[in-house]
Amino acid sequence: MPPLERHVFVCENKRDPENSKGCCASKNATEVRARLKHLAFAAGLRGRVRVNKAGCLDECEHGVTVVVYPEAVWYGGVTVEDCDELFHEHVLNGRPVERLRIESMRPVSETEG
Repeated sequence: MPPLERHVFVCENKRDPENSKGCCASKNATEVRARLKHLAFAAGLRGRVRVNKAGCLDECEHGVTVVVYPEAVWYGGVTVEDCDELFHEHVLNGRPVERLRIESMRPVSETEG
């Protein structure tokens, strides 16, 4: 099997409700992953794009966290409503959705100057 064109990880980690960081699972992470998986399937990308459930990505304070590889772009606060844009712009066309990016997770080369 050839390497994947994109690998998408969606945090579905569950934390104690008292944890100040919150947790992605309580913010509809399962639904976000399901929508992204549906979009990949509908686009006929089996074997080219994979959408997986991830454990803790340690960015829970940013809401539902999604990471897209090979670019290693980290998104935060992703909602089901954001999935179509994220999928069409980034997964299909390689253009990160800047409004959803987690600023602190940008490569140093993008945060300098």
